[in-house]
Parts: sequence; structure tokens; C-alpha cells
Amino acid sequence: MEVPIQTADIFKILSKGQFINSNSSIKTVSDLYKVIEEEQNFENLYDFFRNINFTLEKGDEYFYFSRPENKVDLETKIEAAFRWIDIIDFLKTYDNSFSSGYRFTPSDILVRIKIDAELETKLEGLKKHTDKEKHLDILDKILKKLIDDTFIELENEITHQYKVLASFKYLEQLILTINIPEEVRNEIPE
Repeated sequence: MEVPIQTADIFKILSKGQFINSNSSIKTVSDLYKVIEEEQNFENLYDFFRNINFTLEKGDEYFYFSRPENKVDLETKIEAAFRWIDIIDFLKTYDNSFSSGYRFTPSDILVRIKIDAELETKLEGLKKHTDKEKHLDILDKILKKLIDDTFIELENEITHQYKVLASFKYLEQLILTINIPEEVRNEIPE
């Protein structure tokens, strides 16, 4: 089994829990996506990483690692899922088309918060995940989390324009896979 020479670079990114996106503005990342995307490379990398207890997963225009988790890790993942659900709810309330390829600036969101009470309420609800009080601080902390987890990236430092990466579909899929049975649906408070 021959792995590509970029294997260490791939591992360095994915082992941090980050994604390798096809639409990244960072050329080295989009180039790594192309390397992994080649069928033989993917198969060899899958086998190679499997030997060290990492599973190379392919999403829709992105790659990531998954690992078997124990019960403690599962609880942590559930808490993280709740946080992501709240963040996605906020972003989709801001603009329902907020998805891969979408571009925005924090100032656009802050202006909208001043005229949209529902959006402001949802941002206020994110205080519990950020330990911040001011709208700008809450939004900055959310954007930093999205950047750190490679769901968005700063595309233009001058205009502070961000681009939503293909890995954002991972979060959308997370929410779509939540199934609430009909008999339980009526028990959930509105």
C-alpha cells in the first residue's frame, strides 16, 4: 500500500478534528482535497489511517476523521450537537440559504439583529455557549468556533468577509438525521 507524500499534512489537519474542504480558499487545503479524492489514494489512506484507529470519512465535498467512542466521549458529542443545533438555528434564521459557498460579514448579521427580534432572541440564546454578554462578542465567539472547526473561513481580511465551506453540510446533515417519533413530538413543549 502506497500512501501519497501529503499523508502527514492530511493527518495534521484531520487529527485536530478539522475538515479538508473542496471549496477552501486556502490552496494547500483544496489541493489536499484533490489528493484524497483520487480513488486509489482514498482507499490507501483509508487503510493506512484505519491501522492507527482513525476512519477517513468522505462527505459531500469534504473529508474528516471519525473514531470509535466510549460512553464519556458520546456524552460530550451530544453536548456539542446541542451547541451546533443552536448555532445552525441562529444562522438559518439569519438567512435560510446559509450553506456551503455562502458569503457574509459579521456587520451584516449585526445590522439584521437590530431589526429582527427573532434573530436577536436566538443570538441571546447563544450566550450559554459563549459566556459573553454583548452581541458582537457572542457573534465573534461563534465565528471563531466555526473557523476553528473549519466550517467557515475568512475570505477577505479587509472587508471581513467570510465564506461557508463545504464541511458546513456535515452540520446540516447532523440536524437532518435527528428523528423525533410522532408519539414523542406532542410531548415536546413549543
